[in-house]
Amino acid sequence: MKKPEMEYFVDQDSIVREIWGKGDTILFIFAGASAEFALNKAVDWLYYTGRLPNDPLGRLFSTVSYARKIVFSEKNAALKAIDSIASIHSAVESKRGRRIPDWAYRDVLFMLIDYSIRSYELLEHELGLAQKQEVFNVFIRVGKRMRLQGLPENFEDFQKMRKSHLEQNLEAGEYTRDLYHRYRRHLGPMRYRLLLETQIYITPKKVRELLSLRKYSLLRFLIPPYKLSRRIKLDQLLRSMILPTAYHDEINSLDQAGN
Repeated sequence: MKKPEMEYFVDQDSIVREIWGKGDTILFIFAGASAEFALNKAVDWLYYTGRLPNDPLGRLFSTVSYARKIVFSEKNAALKAIDSIASIHSAVESKRGRRIPDWAYRDVLFMLIDYSIRSYELLEHELGLAQKQEVFNVFIRVGKRMRLQGLPENFEDFQKMRKSHLEQNLEAGEYTRDLYHRYRRHLGPMRYRLLLETQIYITPKKVRELLSLRKYSLLRFLIPPYKLSRRIKLDQLLRSMILPTAYHDEINSLDQAGN
């Protein structure tokens, strides 16, 4: 008797799997998210648990690992991972006696959608509208499973809401300065400079303005030789230079789920 095919949360031939199966694109997503987490008006929630300020890189890797688990797991396991995320946040809300605003949850989803697309396009090639819609669909399904309200219905609506969120929900304040101080302390001067260059390269104009980042990144000149390094298998060595030794296990596993 033929075994039934395993059902996955994300189709095996989906562009989302290709994006999240590449360590390069994930590190770019990581860099963009680190900028917006620092600016988000709800960042006090991440400070409340202490995880973000105490280990900012580990906290961001945790977000990435949950997203990867959802993307590559079979459907039931992915749904359990989403439910686990919702449960963790619900426990934090109960402990603090306040609800995390829906717009803050939406902001994280919007970041994952936007930076997934931006990262792939910067490092690989431009995506068609259908592929962008596919990225949108996957993460909106995550949001719906978490019972979030006010989610956009399609990619066009998402683009409008994303622009509005960037204007309304970001600010540079005390938490921003503190978090960037911690990024620098955890990364060291050279890696911190590389993080800033990546953020300049990938973040929207509004984010760059709030962080007082210049318009153009030096990565524009470094990306072509980096792409060459992937062909001769030097890319993993270069990635290991980007983040501290404590995160090398995470770096080495970035490509595995997509293989």
